[in-house]
Amino acid sequence: MDTQHLHAFVAIAEHGSFSAAAERLHLTQPAISKRIALLEEQLKASLFDRIGRQVALTQAGQLLLSKAKLILGEVAATQRAIADLQGDIQGKLSIATSHHVGLHYLPPYLRDFSTRYPQVKLDLHFLDSEQAYHEILQGRFDIATITLALQQDARLQSETLWHDQLHFVVAPTHALATQSHLQLADLSQHPAIMPDTNTYTTQLIKNLFDRQQLALNMGMVSNHLDTIKMLLSIGLGWGVLPRRIIDDGLHILSIDQPPIMRPLGYIHHSQRTLNNAARVFLDLLQNKVIDS
Repeated sequence: MDTQHLHAFVAIAEHGSFSAAAERLHLTQPAISKRIALLEEQLKASLFDRIGRQVALTQAGQLLLSKAKLILGEVAATQRAIADLQGDIQGKLSIATSHHVGLHYLPPYLRDFSTRYPQVKLDLHFLDSEQAYHEILQGRFDIATITLALQQDARLQSETLWHDQLHFVVAPTHALATQSHLQLADLSQHPAIMPDTNTYTTQLIKNLFDRQQLALNMGMVSNHLDTIKMLLSIGLGWGVLPRRIIDDGLHILSIDQPPIMRPLGYIHHSQRTLNNAARVFLDLLQNKVIDS
């Protein structure tokens, strides 16, 4: 059974369409369709029901999906193990990262690593921290650099590398900007602009409000901090941002509240063998951590 055919099958199953899978695998749609046709011919079973432009797994497809992921995982682990026997630092290093960590923390480490080990292909994916967390649990990436979860899954190894201090901020023209010694209750009277409620950052803030039995009034939602920063800067609400991206276009509120620290770091699956490239990159992160 050709692993390229299995890769195509898994990509279609995960994305729900041939076109999306073809884009992910950098193939033409006819090429990916041919791979599935050959796989179905080999298995003598239909794997997908075609419903318009969308596809759904047949019973045979559902059975194959879990097996295919296991097979591909074992093949990848074997390739890594054989390469590592030679002690070489080569191959591919797949990293999932949040936009904030990837844009504001990782660049010097990526630059240093690629300079030292140009033979390693960096495969970098920008995802929400929560999505990256899920992808690591599914074994799809070597490591992820993200905002760490409030409660860590026992299957993951994690380490905090940085602490992001979060500040309550508004536009200088916002009504709250003229007040001092504010309480969370004062913020509760105004709409907030925050990431989605299932994100680690918003969960952290919501816990503060819940402990005081206050409502967190969510006016707008965006998972991109730069978008939130823009919306705040034009006076559409208050929000919480890391100090690193706050500039003169925002006013930091004086809140009667201990500093809020958000842990940033890396995770990887404890049952996925890290190749030499991943181990070296993690060593680089651990040995060159810079205080934020």
